[in-house]
Amino acid sequence: MSLPSTEQLISWRRELHQNPELSNHEFATSERISSWLQQSEIRLLPLGLKTGVVAEIGHGEPLIALRADIDALPINETSERPWKSQQPGVMHACGHDIHTSVMLGVAHHLKQQENSLPGRVRILFQPAEETFNGARQLIDAGALDGVQAIFGMHNAPDLPLGELRTRGGALYANVDGFTIRLQGKGAHAARPQEGIDTIVIGSQIVTALQALPARMFSSLESVVLSVTRFTAGNTWNVLPQQLELEGTVRTHNDAIRTAIPDKIRTLIQGIASGYGAEATLEWIAGPPALINTPRWAEFALQLAQESGYRTRVASPQMGGEDFAFYLHHVPGTFVSIGSASPYGLHHPAFDPDEGIIAPAVNYFSQLAPRALALVSHRSETGAQQ
Repeated sequence: MSLPSTEQLISWRRELHQNPELSNHEFATSERISSWLQQSEIRLLPLGLKTGVVAEIGHGEPLIALRADIDALPINETSERPWKSQQPGVMHACGHDIHTSVMLGVAHHLKQQENSLPGRVRILFQPAEETFNGARQLIDAGALDGVQAIFGMHNAPDLPLGELRTRGGALYANVDGFTIRLQGKGAHAARPQEGIDTIVIGSQIVTALQALPARMFSSLESVVLSVTRFTAGNTWNVLPQQLELEGTVRTHNDAIRTAIPDKIRTLIQGIASGYGAEATLEWIAGPPALINTPRWAEFALQLAQESGYRTRVASPQMGGEDFAFYLHHVPGTFVSIGSASPYGLHHPAFDPDEGIIAPAVNYFSQLAPRALALVSHRSETGAQQ
């Protein structure tokens, strides 16, 4: 079996980029991945997934896993690249097509050395990362059964090509969402005294929410609260009776994460009741903080240096990543690799440098057997995972 060339890796990426699919609808994407793997006789696990693919290479124990995400975003691409999305309103604006092409390349590299691998490598092509439920789907289906360590990556458009960062401990944040609903009293805009103005109340709530992280928690803690939607009314001369606010809270401290919903609820109900309105809070719990295993983070950085990457210890980030769910079950680490895009993640003109792909394939192709050997050694010596 010949290894995929850099041109082949890029060709896979561009085909995926032209044909993006939203979370839990990655049907054609899953078929493409399956076909490319089966052409090289890489075995697929029959886990009964609606979308997504799980491949496995090697034999015996131990078992580690690598993960790529495969879904796209509801964004209309503005790039003028020849391989731009052919699906209006859907785009790989987060680089999951990059991640998938990397792990496809790794799968082929590992297949070539399958008989010499000191164990098995399971590669998870995971759906629905953007909606934070794909990892749990794979865990529930058994994709993590028997896995002793797991590794993953995300491209980082703010980092230059050739740079890799990670850290032991919390890398990404707890990610939660909220919806606040206000019930007031509609009235003619010329006679506001006859109503209960949800626009005024909602505006005061937004202002008060911005002060919550700085005034209710230590300034040494990382807490971000952002209101991202403010919806009310349908015409210019009527005070709306209902209003909805939507937003997100990002934290690293689990105690703060637990405390925030009650503090928001107390705040909004106090403001609303002062005007005679009613306020309710819907709290939407998202993925937990992504906490890398320190020894695996050190391993990943050391191997990256040996592989030619420039490395740095990453600072904690406030973004979210459902890879965190895997790390609550097994040890492992997640790394950021520079993709040097002039536009950031989730931007309609996001354009990662495809030069990220081949070095990342080389890196994870070395990481997998080295990690297997390390897991095996620690098992033999009775060291804790």
